[in-house]
Amino acid sequence: MAELSAGSWVLWPLFIMLCVSLCAAGCPCTDPRLCEPITDSRDFEVLVFYTKGKNWKFYDWSQVTTIALFGKYDPELLCFAHSKGARLVLKGDVPLPYIVDLKNRTSWITQKVELAKSQFMDGINLDIEQSVLKGSPEYYALTALVEETTEAFHREIPGSQVTFDVAWSPDCVDERCYNYTGIAESCDFLFVMSYDEQSQIWTECVASANSPLNKTLSGYQKFTQLDIDPKKLVMGVPWYGYDYPCLDLEDNNCTLKEVPFRGAPCSDAAGKQIPYSKITKQVNSSLTGRLWDDVQKSPFYNYKDAKGQFHQVWYDDPVSISLKSAYIKKLGLRGIGMWNGDLLDYSQDPIAETQTKDMWNALKGVGLL
Repeated sequence: MAELSAGSWVLWPLFIMLCVSLCAAGCPCTDPRLCEPITDSRDFEVLVFYTKGKNWKFYDWSQVTTIALFGKYDPELLCFAHSKGARLVLKGDVPLPYIVDLKNRTSWITQKVELAKSQFMDGINLDIEQSVLKGSPEYYALTALVEETTEAFHREIPGSQVTFDVAWSPDCVDERCYNYTGIAESCDFLFVMSYDEQSQIWTECVASANSPLNKTLSGYQKFTQLDIDPKKLVMGVPWYGYDYPCLDLEDNNCTLKEVPFRGAPCSDAAGKQIPYSKITKQVNSSLTGRLWDDVQKSPFYNYKDAKGQFHQVWYDDPVSISLKSAYIKKLGLRGIGMWNGDLLDYSQDPIAETQTKDMWNALKGVGLL
């Protein structure tokens, strides 16, 4: 290799930066058309959160419209999703005190737009679950962030999608007192997380459903009472449950240790989240097998651990999810989605294959009723 002159060494970093930029601009797909933004819109949205691995190869792509990337960027996933006409969008989260400053906010948005463009992605899902007091500087900054992010993405990436994740109800759940009406007007739609509905337990500290039907439906009623268009709402359902250690278990009443959360004396933090793939294996060897709460419209079971402590597990299955998804058309919602697409058993085990297929079908209101 020829020696570089002193002047060349000065220019070398610029050359490296240019090379990285050009390499990043190269389409990773064998068909360059797959790096073009998805501009088509679907009548029914099915948003899937991706977290890890190659499970995405086994998703029901006849339904999927958007993949929210909550795991490592995978060019193969991008190309495959685009081949199916599905969007791949970034995850967006930022400390709210930071974006109260307009310059910081603009810088953050610019960085996200450039990242999406460099990876040939189709938008961003804003997952900002921080505590905000109504009327605070963060309250107004958050509304501005959504509006400005949407404007920037729509301008820079044709057909791009900007969405915002909200709790199951707009009633300041977890102290998230957002400007829900303003945010809904600014972005393409709200993803309503109709789960973790025991994040704040204000009544008796006992285990109960993660996504009880009546409570879930009341949340959508409250959103629409704010004059939010139902077509701006996508129903989120859980593909996981909560395993609660019981201080006492009597008549299927599991008393919990009090774990406060954002002002509430008790919360689902007393338990731990477990994937549906584990639940389907554990329920059959449990003390009770699958039980059904006809008030909350949710399954649960009890088991005893190796130390002799009783546990109660509340979860959702094709039956409980179908009951919820059946209301999507009745409520006029935009679609459905789940947290998350990687919590099922995608192995080739025949039983697992059936269970996984049933969960995907439940998104369409097809359950084992």
